[in-house]
Amino acid sequence: MKGYKIIVLAKQVPDTRNVGKDAMKADGTVNRAALPAIFNPEDLNALEQALRIKDSFPGTTITILTMGPGRAAEIIREGMFRGADDGILLTDRAFAGSDTLATSYALGQALKKIKDFDIIIAGRQAIDGDTAQVGPQVAEKLGLPQVTYVEEVKEITGKKIIMKRRLERGVEIVSCPLPLVITVNSSAPDCRARNAKLLMKYKHAKTVTELQNSNEDYMHLYNDRPYLNIQEWTVSDIESNPEELGLSGSPTKVKTVENVVLQAKEAKIITSADNDIDQLMRELIESHTIG
Repeated sequence: MKGYKIIVLAKQVPDTRNVGKDAMKADGTVNRAALPAIFNPEDLNALEQALRIKDSFPGTTITILTMGPGRAAEIIREGMFRGADDGILLTDRAFAGSDTLATSYALGQALKKIKDFDIIIAGRQAIDGDTAQVGPQVAEKLGLPQVTYVEEVKEITGKKIIMKRRLERGVEIVSCPLPLVITVNSSAPDCRARNAKLLMKYKHAKTVTELQNSNEDYMHLYNDRPYLNIQEWTVSDIESNPEELGLSGSPTKVKTVENVVLQAKEAKIITSADNDIDQLMRELIESHTIG
């Protein structure tokens, strides 16, 4: 059986577990240079679902598509170490400051250039925004059906895919025709670890910009091994309206980012005696915790 062409939308995000006083710039955008950068966790769940499809259908290819600064190529390599075939980095100063609307527009235009795909998979949301909007917005811009909150891709038969969705009060089993956009929950299986052979194969994979800035001479490798070339697209490589990109195309702005630390307060020990339980209920009702 012929394999499927899968695009995984992934994002390199600041590690929000380490938010400090320098986390925001004066213009209201996140100061990414001040925070460690990681592979967005739910995008790793999405990658695992794509890899499971690849395991089941020989000939399937997986392309990582990400938008960000030059260092975002790190997550493309990370995806390749785990089983993805290649990647595209969408990078340009014109994309800086994009909210979900501008991000989904840029990704949508890049996907229109790619054209040939069967499944687009993304994490439900990114930890630096928690909006869960980019995946659905991409689907709307491409005019594709979408299935959100997916926990497992159960079966693909021809041009139909069957999935399990994890909802607040239960699960659903749904089917949808291809092509489509899927967003994956954190309750989905964790992504597999790096593969040692793939790590050795792709450890020198770089974008054009990384090659130009590199002090090491591996140019012969990129001529002999085309799979080491990570594609790098700028605004000029996709058809787009400049007014819909970056800050100009972003109607929402981040006002501030705070690191909230929950601290333990006074503890109270009660017994199973009726009087203790009755007193606890009174205190909870009086404090409007319940009732």
